[in-house]
Order: sequence, then structure tokens, then C-alpha cells
Amino acid sequence: MTRELPDLFPGFETKVVQAKNTDFFCRIGGSGPPLLLLHGYPQSHVIWHKIAPSLARRFTLVMPDLPGYGRSSIPPRTAGHGTYSKRAWAAAINDMMRALGHETFFLAGHDRGARVGYRLALDFAGSVKKLAVLDILPTSDYWDLMDRGFGLKIYHWMFLAQPFPFPEKMISAAPVRFLEHTLASWTAEKTLDCFSDGALEHTRDWFCRPDRISASCEDYRAGATIDYVHDKADRDAGNTISTDVLVLWGSKGIASSVDDPLAIWRHWNPRAQGMSLPGGHFLPEEAPDETADALLSFFGG
Repeated sequence: MTRELPDLFPGFETKVVQAKNTDFFCRIGGSGPPLLLLHGYPQSHVIWHKIAPSLARRFTLVMPDLPGYGRSSIPPRTAGHGTYSKRAWAAAINDMMRALGHETFFLAGHDRGARVGYRLALDFAGSVKKLAVLDILPTSDYWDLMDRGFGLKIYHWMFLAQPFPFPEKMISAAPVRFLEHTLASWTAEKTLDCFSDGALEHTRDWFCRPDRISASCEDYRAGATIDYVHDKADRDAGNTISTDVLVLWGSKGIASSVDDPLAIWRHWNPRAQGMSLPGGHFLPEEAPDETADALLSFFGG
């Protein structure tokens, strides 16, 4: 990050917090109970910039970049992908919140961040007061549902999880083209129109770096291996998420590939509530007003 990027969070603090050998780049602002917001692929904390002002009127927002993404430090690659497991990331983020003085907190996650979020709620049940997951199904459910149609829709799960360095070399040949195709293809309109110029500038800046391309691939390798094992172990043991869960998905999003996303989540939390919102996968940017209203109602209720 060598050039000045637009400030999408005026009035928010910028802070680097170290936890479990990870330096988390965070934007922090607002007042009220702590609300942790976790982004997904292929983005960073800037995904929240449209809804942060309204949420910050009710909550103290903590918006880190996930390990390897944005400006957070990059975990080393290991043979079993354990440093990229959602269990390891959840433990680090839980420690990050404690370092900021938050023993308990609300949590909303989109895409990969939602996977960290439900893992954190499973492994550190006392920390998460309420959990919102945006446009995902649990990792093991996605893999178990994988068939011809589902595989075509989320082909990137198989592609990014291929052994190092094949996907890295393919993406690095044209990183901006890959990034912008991926972003546009997951929106309802199949365009980049919902993304602000500033957000795209931030994302292009970090995504083009080979070490961060590799980190995001490692994230998906963990999803295909160790994360799946952790999920299946919880399901086999009958473990469920104890806190209240809100499930939001885009009417044309990835989670809408199944008839009833909420029914799948109720295997993990029988009391889960939720709804479809207009748009595709990127709810905080495609449907910011509806997403903010749903989160304010859930966490503020």
C-alpha cells in the first residue's frame, strides 16, 4: 500500500491490533455496544462503508481486515492449512476484541467473514451476544450440496482450493480482470455499478499483490479441508450455535441457490430467523438501506 487511498470512513479511528501473531488492520468508530463486522472474499473492511454511518449511531463498530486480506498481516502457509482455518481466525479475532476491551460483542459477517463468525459463535459461545450471517450457508453444507448446478455457480470454491501455486499463477496473470469479473458476476445486475469508485480503488490496490492473492487461495484451501472437518465434527456431535442468529441472503445471491436457506441454518440454530433482501451476494453494497435496517432491528431489539 504505497499510495494514498480515499477515506471511506471519515471520523473513524484507524488502528492495528495484534492478536495471536496477526496484525489486524481495523477501522473503529461509533458509540454504544460493540458490533464486530467481518467482510468476505474478494474484499476488505471497506464493504461496510455504505452502512457504517447508520450503524455507528447505535453501536461501536469494529471492522478489521481478515488475515491476508486488505492491510492485515499474512499468515504463513502450512501443509494442513491450519493457519487459515476459521477456527484459528476466530480465536485470533476473539483475542483482538478482548485486546480492544470487548469481552462480549455483537457480530455480523458477510461471505468468508460469516464463516469466521459462526465458528467464533460455536467455539467461543460466551463472546458472541448475537450473530448475523450474510448470504452464506455453512461450509460443510455447501460441500455436501455440491453437484453440477451448484458447482457451476460457486466454481471458485474448487478453483481457489487447487494446490499452490496453480490458482495464484492464473489470477496473477490478470488480477484486475479476475477481480472485477468475480465482483460483477456475483451481483444481481452482473455489473460493478453497486460498488463505489473508492471501494473499487481500495480493493484493486491490495488484491493485485501476489502474496495476498495466495493468502485468499489458502483461505479457500482451508475451507475445502480443515474447515469442513471442523464443521462435520460439530454436526456429528450435535453441537449448535447457542446465541440468536439472523440469516440474510440476496434474492439473487449465492445462498439463494437452495430453496430455503433458513431451513439449513436451523440445523445449526433451531431459533434462527431471517429473510431475503433485494440484490445479489453483496448485500451491504447492493441493498445498503435494507441491510442496515435488518441489522439495526436484530441487534437493537
